Amino acid sequence: MSSGTDKIVSSIMSEAQEKADVIIQDANANVSEITAKAEKTAEAEKIKILENGKKQSDMRYQQIISEAKMNARRAKLGAKEEVIEAAFNQATGELKAKAADNDDEYKDSLSKMIKEAADEIGSNDLIIHLNEADTNSFKQDLPSGDSFEIDGIKFTLGEPIKAIGGAILKTSNGDIEVNNTIEARLERYKSILRSEVAEVLFK
Repeated sequence: MSSGTDKIVSSIMSEAQEKADVIIQDANANVSEITAKAEKTAEAEKIKILENGKKQSDMRYQQIISEAKMNARRAKLGAKEEVIEAAFNQATGELKAKAADNDDEYKDSLSKMIKEAADEIGSNDLIIHLNEADTNSFKQDLPSGDSFEIDGIKFTLGEPIKAIGGAILKTSNGDIEVNNTIEARLERYKSILRSEVAEVLFK
């Protein structure tokens, strides 16, 4: 190869080397930029994941605490309900015993319950249903028949009912009926009594 040719080849090689160096530098710069961006993105994603993880962790914590509080509240209410129900059962038992004794206090209460029911119906001719013991007690006091009169109202004894005490009154045609037995009264006033019992027991 002549010296002229050597120079041309050398010049071409030199230019090629320069271009190659520039390309490599640009490539390295691009790699660095891409790597930096990737690292930045990865860090951002890492932070995001950690933040999301913390949020989820916090949410789960709050959920567990909330569930625990709710369960504790339910347990407390359940315990209160048990105590209140026991108090009602005890009161019902005592009322049953008092009605069975048929003492003066019960007789007075029974008269008041009958009058209340009669006033509510507003009729002067009523059929009265009592439990078997009270029916027999009334019959013993009646001179004859199954009817008696109080304050201008005629009462006729009907068939005995299953009840602790109290009475069911209805018009002679059966159109109007008022249940004023002890059980019915307890049921009617249960929500009010429940609040009062709870206040006494858990104040």
